[in-house]
Amino acid sequence: MTTRLTVAQALVRFLEAQHVERDGVRTPFFTGCWGIFGHGNVAGVGQALLQHEVAGGRLRYLQGRNEQAMVHAAVGYARHRDRTAAMAVTASVGPGATNMLTGAALATINRLPVLLLPGDTFATRVAQPVLQELESPSAGDVSVNDAFRPVSAYFDRVDRPEQLASALLGATRVLVDPALTGAVTIALPQDVQAEAHDWPDELFAERTWHLARPVPEPAALQRALDVVRGARRPLVVAGGGVLYSGADAALRAFAEASGVPVAETQAGKGSLPHDHPQALGAIGATGTTAADALANDADVVIGIGTRYSDFTTASRTVFAEGARFVNVNVSAFDAHKLSATSVVADAREALVALTAGLDGWTAPAEHTARATALAQEWDRVVEAAYTGPAPATDGRLVQSQVIGVVNETTDPRDVVVCAAGSMPGDLHKLWRTRDRKGYHVEYGFSCMGYEVAGGLGVKMAALDEVEAGLADDRDVVVMVGDGSWLMMSSELVTAVAEGVKLIVVLVQNHGFASIGALSESLGSQRFGTRYRRRTASGLDGDLLPVDLAANAASLGADVLRAATIEELREAVLAARASTRTTVIHVETDPLVPAPDSPAWWDVPVAEVSELASTQEARAAYEKHKTDQRHHLTPAPAPTTGRDRASLPKDPS
Repeated sequence: MTTRLTVAQALVRFLEAQHVERDGVRTPFFTGCWGIFGHGNVAGVGQALLQHEVAGGRLRYLQGRNEQAMVHAAVGYARHRDRTAAMAVTASVGPGATNMLTGAALATINRLPVLLLPGDTFATRVAQPVLQELESPSAGDVSVNDAFRPVSAYFDRVDRPEQLASALLGATRVLVDPALTGAVTIALPQDVQAEAHDWPDELFAERTWHLARPVPEPAALQRALDVVRGARRPLVVAGGGVLYSGADAALRAFAEASGVPVAETQAGKGSLPHDHPQALGAIGATGTTAADALANDADVVIGIGTRYSDFTTASRTVFAEGARFVNVNVSAFDAHKLSATSVVADAREALVALTAGLDGWTAPAEHTARATALAQEWDRVVEAAYTGPAPATDGRLVQSQVIGVVNETTDPRDVVVCAAGSMPGDLHKLWRTRDRKGYHVEYGFSCMGYEVAGGLGVKMAALDEVEAGLADDRDVVVMVGDGSWLMMSSELVTAVAEGVKLIVVLVQNHGFASIGALSESLGSQRFGTRYRRRTASGLDGDLLPVDLAANAASLGADVLRAATIEELREAVLAARASTRTTVIHVETDPLVPAPDSPAWWDVPVAEVSELASTQEARAAYEKHKTDQRHHLTPAPAPTTGRDRASLPKDPS
């Protein structure tokens, strides 16, 4: 049997029929489609979504205000759902499509599923060049959508209706694969979207994609156990894979059985509650003194679901020379990093197997005790940062105090969302995470502008979990600086339109605090990082008369202003009690940093300069460069069995 539909109508019907199953729980995979319509998709995907909505279909249409922001919202949604659900995003041909490129890169770098459906130019080429078409004098089949290829986990272009089925199946296969997932792009020429075809009904039958949990290969597991058993100063680095796998309980059991302390990457923060005796908190360039001290002394590092970014390794200066690595990851690409003994497996299954295989073995008691003591020492630093008097001379709050108030006045299950600027580093070090989903900082791409849109996606995912009976409701608290706010706050309008409540803490420090501090450390004197009026000598005049609180109110949100710790506390409590999206505006001093560890981040300094500040920074840079390590030490040879040299020679 067949059904006659347009390509776009068939696409929408296919998306609604896809489900995933993990651990016996079956749920719809595609839950919605974000869209902004133009001539490249209004008569195709736009018409199909309208027809679907009129017919009472399950797949919901969501109206965004910015194409990049729609992708961010879809990514935030997928991350909160542990990659077991995803959304599609459609945009028109030309600038609508290319506006999604930044979001595509963010999704792929963070290994988070999102289906992108950009409109494309006419497949028939009967009216070239159409409005917004890029013409290439050297290739007739190139469009701006080819820019998606390097930032997509999978790319296809449907030039004929017959190609749609294989494109959709190939796209979904990648989206549900934790080792491959990211942005998946299907470019849809605008004429093909509206073209009718007789489709086999089997294409629209309900399909269940089973999310596998690959178990460790026995020999690989044994090699890992051999390395860990020889450790005297072991350390776990928990990455995002721990949370996506739902392996936090297994990690806790492993840590308690083995006594191995646990440090967390940005994506892995929340793998253990902050007050667990073996929780060291953040590691790396934005790490705690506890985690970085243990890392610098570790002889075996067990990475669980981490890709070891330069922030995690402090540009390869945080781990000891000669340290051996055991890496557990569903992706072989990540599992083999740092010359590791690799275990390509699901994080939960691998942790359960490691715990069983190490039965009777524990880390030395003095090592475990030292980790706990260092973590408690750092927690006292955090407490002082939360409650200490403001060092600012003009009475403004400092960022660490803002973080402390928000942390202490929100519920343990509430989610803090952030992405770029100085806030992510401070949150990584200072935020006391109390729930496995309570910390959502996008730091794979660290994309300014992600915060409000990503927070919207997180809240929508939380509401869907409530509706499905999978979890109770929780507030989502977006923490965003003025730099990110000015780049993209448009989806606040979408939150108001959808009746989706957000709490936004808008920190106004009149510039780029993070890059300002980095610029100063590199001898560039915070050049170009402050928002000031131009004078004869440059952008060094008075502060700009910008009222971001009024801006937020103009977008439909309730707005509260806070200037003191008590006012901020009252504002957060009022926002929690409200049912409406609320923005809390607070001014801070960007020149007062949060507590820090001595970890380093490799950003090159000009090798020659007439500026004394740059010369001094270069000297410090060259000193730090001597601390970088290659980590090329191979895994130890097997202790059992015969190696190749001992085998009989081939007589030929």
